[in-house]
Formats: sequence, C-alpha cells, structure tokens
Amino acid sequence: MSGEDAVARARAAVGTPFRLHGRDAQGLDCVGLAALAWGLPVPTGYRMRTGDPAVVKRNAAALGLVEATTALAGDVVLFASGPGQLHLGLDSGVGLIHADAVLRRVVERPGIPPWPILARWRKED
Repeated sequence: MSGEDAVARARAAVGTPFRLHGRDAQGLDCVGLAALAWGLPVPTGYRMRTGDPAVVKRNAAALGLVEATTALAGDVVLFASGPGQLHLGLDSGVGLIHADAVLRRVVERPGIPPWPILARWRKED
C-alpha cells in the first residue's frame, strides 16, 4: 500500500464520528484512523491523555512503521496537541486528516497543523 492509498482511505473516513478507541465506521479516534488508513492493528486500553511519546514511538516501530525525516503524503504524524496530550494524524499532502475530539468527527484541515510535530512515520515496502 502506498501513501496515496493511505490518504484515500483516510479521506473516505472524513465525517465518521469521533469515538475513543473507535475502530470502524461507527466511530474512530486518532489511533483508529491511522490504523484504518494503513491497515494496521492497534493497541487498546490507552487513555485519552498521555504524555509519553516514547511509548507511541515503540508501538509504531513494532507495527513496522519507519520514522521519517521528510514529509510525504500518507505519513502518520505524532503531535503534542496540549499539556499531556498526544495526537496522531495523517499528512494529506495539503494538510492533515485527523479524528477531532472537539468537532466530534474525522476532518481534513488544510495547511500546516497548529501543534508541534514530535515524530512522523511511514510504511516502507
């Protein structure tokens, strides 16, 4: 699967309701969206607020995602979205596709995301 395929799968989920630990059309969270886009298994039982990016980085590596230093459409991006709050999204090439807990749905926002980027990963063949 390519980054373009992952973006297409994430875009198809735009409008899906936000649901913590959601994994399907009934609802998605940011982890569920990234898993859906790339066809990956995901961890369960995590809290809404967590401040340990090292745990996320270990989980990404265990799933076969490779840390990237350049930006490509389809990259899974880890943000520090607030105090003690980490958030995942998918680089769409023109913005960010993510499960927005405030708007209560998956959205695509154009332009540069408002949060600091902590890491980005992609699946390589």
